[in-house]
Amino acid sequence: MEKRITKRDNYNELLSIVTELGRGDLINFINHELELLDNRANRNTLTKTQKENLETIEVIYDTLTELAKPVTITEIQEANNELGELSNQKVSALLKKLVDSNRVVKVTEKGKSYFSIAE
Repeated sequence: MEKRITKRDNYNELLSIVTELGRGDLINFINHELELLDNRANRNTLTKTQKENLETIEVIYDTLTELAKPVTITEIQEANNELGELSNQKVSALLKKLVDSNRVVKVTEKGKSYFSIAE
């Protein structure tokens, strides 16, 4: 399989060509673009919403632990006031993250989804 050429690869190739030509202005430009690529790669911080979602996921997990039985999304929301303020869709999306990480198990019976803590 052929290696995919990245933006960084292209800039490095251009840098070697421009260096041979002695074009200082273009060398500065390419080095600046490489710095911008480095800065973009180092931005691994979470947004405010992502941080809030992580906190809400833990609230959902704690609520499921307290209930200690398979429950629906509506039952989860009724058991916790904070979760009751959220939409079913939001809670469902956050539960999916828990299911994907194997912390919660989803079982579907007669078209209804029940969630419980994975053992």
